[in-house]
Amino acid sequence: MKPVEINDFLDYKYLSNVTYAPDGKRAAFVVSNCNEEENYYESRLWLYDGSVRQLTDLGKEGRYFWETENTILFPAIRSASEKKRAEKKEQFTSFYRLDLRGGEAIHAFTLPFSAQWIKKLPCGAFAVLGSIDANAPDYYRMSKEDREKVEKGYADEADYEVFDELPYWMNGGGVVNKSRTALFLISSDVKEIKRITEPFFDVESIETVGDLVYYLGTSYPARRSLTHTELYVLDATTGENRLLKAYDGLFIDRIKAVGERLLLMATEGKDIGLNENSDFYLVDRETGDLTMLYENTESLWNSVGSDVRHGGGQSMIGTNDRLYYITTRVESSHLYALDMQGNNLPIATEIGSIDAVAIHPDNDEALFISLYEGSLQELYAKNLRTGALTKLSQFNDGVLMDKYVAKCEPVSVESEGWKIDGWVLKPKDYDPNKKYPAVFDIHGGPKTVYGTVFYHEMQVWAGKGYFVFFCNPKGSDGRGDAFADIMGHYGETDYKNLMDFADEVLRRYPAIDPKRVCETGGSYGGFMTNWIIGHTDRFCACASQRSISNWLSFNGISDIGYYFVGDQNKADFYTDYEKLWDHSPLKYAKNVKTPTLFIHSDEDYRCPIDQGLQMYGALVDCGVPARICVFHGENHELSRSGKPKHRIRRLTEITNWFEKYAKE
Repeated sequence: MKPVEINDFLDYKYLSNVTYAPDGKRAAFVVSNCNEEENYYESRLWLYDGSVRQLTDLGKEGRYFWETENTILFPAIRSASEKKRAEKKEQFTSFYRLDLRGGEAIHAFTLPFSAQWIKKLPCGAFAVLGSIDANAPDYYRMSKEDREKVEKGYADEADYEVFDELPYWMNGGGVVNKSRTALFLISSDVKEIKRITEPFFDVESIETVGDLVYYLGTSYPARRSLTHTELYVLDATTGENRLLKAYDGLFIDRIKAVGERLLLMATEGKDIGLNENSDFYLVDRETGDLTMLYENTESLWNSVGSDVRHGGGQSMIGTNDRLYYITTRVESSHLYALDMQGNNLPIATEIGSIDAVAIHPDNDEALFISLYEGSLQELYAKNLRTGALTKLSQFNDGVLMDKYVAKCEPVSVESEGWKIDGWVLKPKDYDPNKKYPAVFDIHGGPKTVYGTVFYHEMQVWAGKGYFVFFCNPKGSDGRGDAFADIMGHYGETDYKNLMDFADEVLRRYPAIDPKRVCETGGSYGGFMTNWIIGHTDRFCACASQRSISNWLSFNGISDIGYYFVGDQNKADFYTDYEKLWDHSPLKYAKNVKTPTLFIHSDEDYRCPIDQGLQMYGALVDCGVPARICVFHGENHELSRSGKPKHRIRRLTEITNWFEKYAKE
């Protein structure tokens, strides 16, 4: 069999955003693929109506919204005039309508702002979420001359960047200073557009019950609060918009409708801060008052790591009497359902990852986009009465047919009072009488997990003759709040868990040469890589990706730094700086002996580039072999959704670094 090669991900198909039509008789989803020549991802709409068939073919239909049971709206730039407007950075969204009964997609309407979400309400009006500049919130209704003045102002300021609030940028979103997500109500003929929210209000979650639009958000002129959120209701038939309740002291996840009931997912964060899993509350739709429905300590999302996804999808859906949601349990993401009596029921517990789900109240079927059986994404149907799971698509069936795909072999170890679970991949053509190099891969988060799903980079290394091993140390998701808690202890219990797991792998697999073990990790895994090289020289080479090295500087430049640093370190930035420095890998750089590669992106605002540069500079200053590869125009998601050529270069850089130091 052939090994999995670095470039093979160019042939993978990536599925996302599966949703049912309003009548539940068919569902649409997106299929994406890499276009290496033009260095981007093509996306097309597909339909499932008993069989799977393609709907569009331009390759730029990554988002869509059901308008009726027969029509789909999707944003696109197709005409020459639209392209010119886009080149001028004009704010607009052109929607095209595709009628499933026949014909090509035709232009439906254009909105004078950047639309993120749109839903047609029973009264015929559209509820729309769109981006606005709080400094020019009425751009959408300005005359052409006034818009040109605004655009000229932007052009005049192009050489300058002014920040006067937090957060001022967001990973994947660029500069967001004075940018807000606003709610608009638009007439059925799209001739009347009304902004509902005031300029500084930012909508965070939205749900509809008939013609009533419920939305959560907060208004801030300088610093966004994480624990003050307001719930409003808009009556689309009368235009009445009123505040239901202001919530203080809650980290709020989202709202969802279950029939005519409204649920809110939130936590006080008393035990493990902002990483604490949310409880389920019933919301009084008249007053906004909350009643606990279900006290929860488990994950409310899919946190199973992989690098073979592109795009997202629904993770929580309300039907007439149940809330269905994806939850991570141990190493897999499953589907559970909460009924309105507070009973929490497992629905789909297959080993693997449910990446997106679609359910319609009138159906006994759920659609999944999943990573199952160690393979790539496909579309599945789950019978909600019998539990039968059926594979509906074959997009990736032939891609791995003649490839060596290493199987995950479980390994567990007792460490610091916890059972730490992990896995080992054996190298291609494994011979127990030979000695092999190995790669220890550490996940990000820290509140994510590794599982047995297909992971491209790991299979590449296994194909090149490496053992690959990985685990879920304390701080990971999937085992409740207590296991996820490492507040104030980064680099302590988690570090010991990782080293104990590495020792156990080497004990169980004597074919691994302990002098040729490499290590890598990204984000939190990058933090741990930086920590590891300052506390041990057991690895022959390391690759630190999109990392944290200095909690003190991270506080001021990361999009989440102003709240994440203090929360996760249990340290006040202004008075506990010594504790922050004690938990900063940079403090221990003088101890490093391990050759280390740093991977960073210049538009990574989650773990900004200075974090990698500081650590790299310290190693060079101390005479340690080091290299840094900086990717222009990429963000924190480089390894998962970066441009195809950049992903090839990233994995090539890491692999070559390991080959340099792990070869015999």
